[in-house]
Amino acid sequence: MAKGNIGVTTENIFPVIKKFLYSDHDIFLREIVSNACDATQKLRTLAQRGEMKEDMGDITVRVSLNKEAGTLTVSDRGIGMTEEEIDKYINQIAFSSANDFLDKYKEDANAIIGHFGLGFYSAFMVSNKVEIITKSWKEGSKAVKWSCDGSPEYSIEDAEKAERGTDIIMYIDDECKEFLEENKIQELLSKYCHFLPVSIAFGKKKEWKDGKQVETEEDNIINNTTPLWTKKPADLKDEDYKQFYRELYPMANEPLFWIHLNVDYPFNLTGVLYFPKVNNQFELQKNKIQLYCNQVFVTDSVEGIVPDFLTLLHGVIDSPDIPLNVSRSYLQSDSNVKKISTYITKKVSDRLQSIFKQDRKEFESKWDDIKIFIHYGMLSQPDYYDKAKSYALLKDTEGKYFTYEEYRDLVKAEQTDKDGNVIYLYAQNRDAQYSYIKAAQDKGYNVLLMDGELDAAMLGMLEEKQEKTRFVRVDSDTVNRLIQKEDANATEVSEDSVLNLIFQTQMPKLNKTEFHVEAQSLGAEAAPITITQSEYMRRMKEMARLQPGMSFYGDMPDMMNIILNTDNAIIKRILSDGETATADALKPIEQELKGLDARRQVIEQDQKDKKWDEISQESKDNLEQTRKDIEAEKAKKSDVVAEYAKGNQTVHQLIDLALLQNGLLQGEALSNFIKRSIDLIK
Repeated sequence: MAKGNIGVTTENIFPVIKKFLYSDHDIFLREIVSNACDATQKLRTLAQRGEMKEDMGDITVRVSLNKEAGTLTVSDRGIGMTEEEIDKYINQIAFSSANDFLDKYKEDANAIIGHFGLGFYSAFMVSNKVEIITKSWKEGSKAVKWSCDGSPEYSIEDAEKAERGTDIIMYIDDECKEFLEENKIQELLSKYCHFLPVSIAFGKKKEWKDGKQVETEEDNIINNTTPLWTKKPADLKDEDYKQFYRELYPMANEPLFWIHLNVDYPFNLTGVLYFPKVNNQFELQKNKIQLYCNQVFVTDSVEGIVPDFLTLLHGVIDSPDIPLNVSRSYLQSDSNVKKISTYITKKVSDRLQSIFKQDRKEFESKWDDIKIFIHYGMLSQPDYYDKAKSYALLKDTEGKYFTYEEYRDLVKAEQTDKDGNVIYLYAQNRDAQYSYIKAAQDKGYNVLLMDGELDAAMLGMLEEKQEKTRFVRVDSDTVNRLIQKEDANATEVSEDSVLNLIFQTQMPKLNKTEFHVEAQSLGAEAAPITITQSEYMRRMKEMARLQPGMSFYGDMPDMMNIILNTDNAIIKRILSDGETATADALKPIEQELKGLDARRQVIEQDQKDKKWDEISQESKDNLEQTRKDIEAEKAKKSDVVAEYAKGNQTVHQLIDLALLQNGLLQGEALSNFIKRSIDLIK
């Protein structure tokens, strides 16, 4: 028996391995099984070159548990090691046998996994002792056993082993007994080793017999050695891609389409990315793309490798240019990773462009599902807009699709305002905003349907990207004022008119909602009352949901405009009846207001050309008192009108109808409306 010290640069190498080398202890099994596959792949290379003459035989890597002995063993029938190779590759930490092998057989050994040097020592993250029993493929080699208890000291001695290959026997630490559970090992093998290029067996397959599970004679092979991304696209059918997607995501809906990645210069990359079918809500999850290195699972957190907006896709990327112990700092600095990100973006964009050109009808049928990816890309990656603008679509309320250029050509003649801006009218809910949409269409306008989760953010971006373009929601104003063809007329009725006060005083008190009443001449056939909402304020509140920095807008009240149509017969009758009913009570108030207003004008005229310090205190006090008196008289006027209006069932019915149309009538108010409606039709 020989003894010695492992060649390391520090006595504390094992604590470093246990705590810092890998962030997740589960990784040890990936490393050990990957090394076993590595040894087997080397044997295949030697056989292909004719250097190994004998038949390889069964080269399955086997993983086995012995709970009584407390061991987890990984066995392969690869090239094995001599005592000299153990001394070089095991005892001298950070020398990698894979690197030496690649230098010698670089033209044939492209499937070698390990090129990092420390993979074997990950076993000590979960083990208090590790043994290697190995026999080299070389003729005349003898079997040797290496043993280490987690200190820099090791022992090496002759061993009994009939066949070539290596057994790694890990004596699991008391703190890590979970790794002696069959279900845990099955889970880790399925996660990390599902697509390794060498068959991995973990026990035997089981079947139900006489009401219980029993083992069969058949090996339980846990991996697919030839996953779809390793094959040529020309050899695959649509069903192959769908079947592979089901293998990756058993519970997911069928994907919309996919992109097969395959590049060997200036970096190596293969893979398949799928566009998942999702609902119109932003329910997508990131971390559905799995990253592999030569079929060894690395991570499903691919930020930095895949552009942020494409992390919403599903699928697999495999690149030997990304190390197994990948770190975020590595991803941020490595030039190959940046090239990979650029390539994937271009490949996805080219694929979308190709589908759009080859079968636009098919592309349009998928648009509602894929637009969230494209919109996210445009919003999060500045240069993606220029790639996507030729195939990104707008959809109108009639279900027709247009490119950005097509839509501008469609509407610019009818929907250009007095300042030369092309106005894009839009709705966010076709049913809830039906009457507004219909009014706009009757006027010859087209209305877009912008009902996506990211559409609120897209409005601002498109206004910025497209010169002289404005988006206006179809219910943000009366139809005559949505697109201003000429300077707007002044409001026809003052805010403190009897008509305005009849409605203003009866508006409900809703949480975070303010109502402003105004009257307009809209035509005899138009609705008597309409509710609109400020385009700017509503859009800011929508953006507040997506951008935490704008959250203060979310706390501001909704600003709702109540538009009274002075041409409508119902409104005319309400005004006439109201003026008649309140005339006597309002006459002295109006006279007092007239006198007070005259006094205010005289005082203001006297102060107009004077500096503040030139105005006497008496004059300042008179003006302040006059204004207070005016407000007091206006309050009296409002009270008189309110007393009349509260008993006017028609007024309340009109208000509730407008609220109901906008989803603002709920609870007791809705119940009262229904009762009143029944009373009115009796």
